[in-house]
Amino acid sequence: MGSIPTEPVRVLVAGGSYGGLSAALNLQDLCRGLPPRCGPKPAAGEQQVERPQFEVEITVVDERDGFYHLIGSPLALASEAYAEKCWVKYDDIPALRRAENNIRVLHGTVQSVDPQRKVATYAAHGAATPPLELQYDYFVAASGLRRVWPVVPQSLRRKQYLFEAGDHIRAATAARHGVVIVGGGAVGIEMAAELKLVQPHIKVTLVHSRDKLLSSEPLPEEVKDVSLELVREAGVDVLMSHRLDRTEETEDEHGNKCLRLHFTNGHTMLADQVSLAVSRPTPSTSFLPSSVLDEEGYVKIQANLNFPATTPNAADHFAIGDLVKWSGIKRCGAAMHMGYYAANNIHQRMQNKTADDGSSSSSFLELAEIPPMIGLAVGKKAVSYWPEGGVTAGEEVTKLFFGDDLGFSICWNHLGLGGDKVVSS
Repeated sequence: MGSIPTEPVRVLVAGGSYGGLSAALNLQDLCRGLPPRCGPKPAAGEQQVERPQFEVEITVVDERDGFYHLIGSPLALASEAYAEKCWVKYDDIPALRRAENNIRVLHGTVQSVDPQRKVATYAAHGAATPPLELQYDYFVAASGLRRVWPVVPQSLRRKQYLFEAGDHIRAATAARHGVVIVGGGAVGIEMAAELKLVQPHIKVTLVHSRDKLLSSEPLPEEVKDVSLELVREAGVDVLMSHRLDRTEETEDEHGNKCLRLHFTNGHTMLADQVSLAVSRPTPSTSFLPSSVLDEEGYVKIQANLNFPATTPNAADHFAIGDLVKWSGIKRCGAAMHMGYYAANNIHQRMQNKTADDGSSSSSFLELAEIPPMIGLAVGKKAVSYWPEGGVTAGEEVTKLFFGDDLGFSICWNHLGLGGDKVVSS
């Protein structure tokens, strides 16, 4: 190994959710000579791998002021107590506030990235100052997908988010004619089931335009059939093959204001709250060069998570998580896994650049094709599918995949956000 750089290596991560935090924290581990927290655990008695250490400065830029547990949204928008838990400000995350920590989090937006110059422009949230330039040695795009309300909260600060979620929950609680969730994909199913679980007195109706739930997912029919059984078992009314045409404000027989829903098959019904879970999320990649994106805005990565080979300095630019064009259903587990891979490959690049003989190592991690798989929480029960395990469902599946808090503690502990403290669900 050659000389270690005298100046800290600068790493810029756009996005502070599952993938971005995984990349930052695993890279910090590796640069300290430690095992990466999301990597494979050494067997008992196995000697720890000796890793070269580097001085590194990692900057994470995120539009929110905290880590938001995205897969907990269906419960966060049904329970005010859970909403409090679901969003943790970056300043309050033990793993990011340690004295020896070399990760800083900026609350703002990356506006552009120039791979040739290795410079990004950054605008601070709520600041009147002009955008700043951030120079970097390595860049990781991890800004995910943009999802509309009420699939996820739109607030950028925790305080506003709690108001937003609270108003939504109180409106649902007061619904005389019930709440209608439009869209029978994974999001709609979980929104309907979690609301009914937390607020059992509310009439909750799930409406789907097709004859099968999860109709847009490449999953076996058994998964879709079991999901429908669990939704109904959770107490949710389900209207299949009902496409919403329009809603109009009206009054019921008592003169109370409500909504009338009109469906294309002629059916109508009253409701007090309608939540649309049918919009298609879009990649948050407008700040990247168009040459690295496909027609839908997803980043065209190589198997080692690098930008396309034709990109200037491609080997120093990575993309991970939901915004990449890769096989498999978008999942937080895959995002954290990619974050670990990106951290490993950045660390390997650092080693190669400091090798005395200019040699390069081939120990880069590469993504394999990811088959369709899913874990879906449906009230007290859950359904899961992956090719090797097949379809399983029940309360034990909920415990395994989600714990008692829709996966918050599982993700928190996997990322080591609590430092040395492990939290229970």
